[in-house]
Amino acid sequence: MALDTYFSIAQPTEALFKEKGSKFIAFAYPVENEQEIRDRLELVRKKYYDASHHCYAYMLGKDKKDFRANDDGEPSGTAGLPILGQLKSKNITNVLVVVVRYFGGTKLGASGLVSAYKTAAAEALAQATIVEKILVQSITFYFEYLQMNEVMKLIKEYGLKILSQHFDNQCQITLQIREDLVAEVQKKMEALIN
Repeated sequence: MALDTYFSIAQPTEALFKEKGSKFIAFAYPVENEQEIRDRLELVRKKYYDASHHCYAYMLGKDKKDFRANDDGEPSGTAGLPILGQLKSKNITNVLVVVVRYFGGTKLGASGLVSAYKTAAAEALAQATIVEKILVQSITFYFEYLQMNEVMKLIKEYGLKILSQHFDNQCQITLQIREDLVAEVQKKMEALIN
């Protein structure tokens, strides 16, 4: 695996696990930031407003240093940590897993809860397609109109994605560049336009 890549999931998934009358509905979502996580959690809580618990865990960032596990009222360590453990075991990041529980009348005990949340999360992640993603940066360059051909050749040479562009006497272009190539592309572009 390159230094600027990580593994995540391609699309949202859902799974259902039942244990002694309790229903555990698990959702796995690809996410990019904490705001997206908050929005997803809010939607799940609204849709399943009558559930007993909305437990979750997420991991963000290539280095996986930004993570959280939440038990939402279940005994400490019986829900969020088993869910987080499934993210770690799959070696994926930029993923949120929410497990909604409807209590079925029979207490499961701590080990039963750990097993149920772990299984529900694992089943949702088993439905997901694991994909390799590339870290990118967006960089804006300014150049003269007469330098357009050289700039476009460089963009084509590296297969860069153009995010926005404005052409006039003074041109502006914003490019999406793979993180491993940023320094190299910047150096070549600056040699062209300065």
